[in-house]
Amino acid sequence: MPSQNGNGGRGGPWGTGGKPDSDIEGLVRQGQDRLKQIMPGGPRGAIAVAVLALAGLAAWTAYFTVPSDSVAVVQRFGKYLKDVPPGLHFKLPLGIDAATIVPVKRQLKQEFGFGTPGATDPYQTSRNAKRETQMVTGDLNAALVEWVVQYRISDPVKFLFDVREPRGTLRDVSESVMREVVGDRTVDEVITIGRQEIEAEALTKMQALSTKYAMGISIDQVQLKNINPPEPVQASFNEVNQAQQEKEKLINEARRDYNKVIPLAEGEKDQRIREADGYRLKRINEAEGDVARFNALLSEYIKAPVVTRRRIYIETLQDVMPGIRSKIIVDEQTRSILPLLNLDSQKGERP
Repeated sequence: MPSQNGNGGRGGPWGTGGKPDSDIEGLVRQGQDRLKQIMPGGPRGAIAVAVLALAGLAAWTAYFTVPSDSVAVVQRFGKYLKDVPPGLHFKLPLGIDAATIVPVKRQLKQEFGFGTPGATDPYQTSRNAKRETQMVTGDLNAALVEWVVQYRISDPVKFLFDVREPRGTLRDVSESVMREVVGDRTVDEVITIGRQEIEAEALTKMQALSTKYAMGISIDQVQLKNINPPEPVQASFNEVNQAQQEKEKLINEARRDYNKVIPLAEGEKDQRIREADGYRLKRINEAEGDVARFNALLSEYIKAPVVTRRRIYIETLQDVMPGIRSKIIVDEQTRSILPLLNLDSQKGERP
């Protein structure tokens, strides 16, 4: 049966007359003309442009820069190749080599129970602050604990390849260790006197687990932040805490007064004891000196009793007479009382 469109059986859905085919051919010719205008050399020009673009892309991806606080781990087709230090380096382009920057000299941190606004590390801030802070102590009390873990990447190869999510694993390890350490102590120790012990023990256990899991992470510090009781009992706990602080204040004041009075009394006691010892030594030495003087005098008296007796008498008078204000010397031959009459006392008196 002959075709009705008179076009050799190439009719289409648009009807007869051959117009659709001519429109398509016109569009193709327009496209070829535009391509010739863009690429005057035809297909060879297109190939040249593609080669130049590929060369530019290869040059662009052939170098990379490592910051001063980092190293780069280079992989070739996904396999570990080497570590490169800070500076400008080159690698095989077009995705053959891939360089991953790892900040090994930078101190990183993870926060538990709170979050720093604008943190770029998704594992730094808390995912569920309220759940992380709620802990049970060893005496079955509840406490809200906030802490910070500061760490460094010590082995970039282990950090990238041995553990799938080392930062997330570290976060889980830190929370597990902190719950274990807090669960071994009473609520009073956790909130008041046991903070340093908790930090030291948590640091040791976190580092041990990080080494065991080969995460390539070194824990620098574990620091407790705010530790509070649950909100329903927080007011009562604050009152108890204030009472304990007042108690410590009074104890310190009493110790201050004690240190002020007792050392003074002990000093006075030591002074009295030293004075008594000095007086005792003085009296002993004086007595011994008197004994030695008497013995020396006795030996001289035995040798010449009359002369010694006379000398002792004269020396005694020399010591006694200067202290006597009025002196009366009476002759042994005198028998009358008149020489003893004190006429000086009658001067100036009237009968």
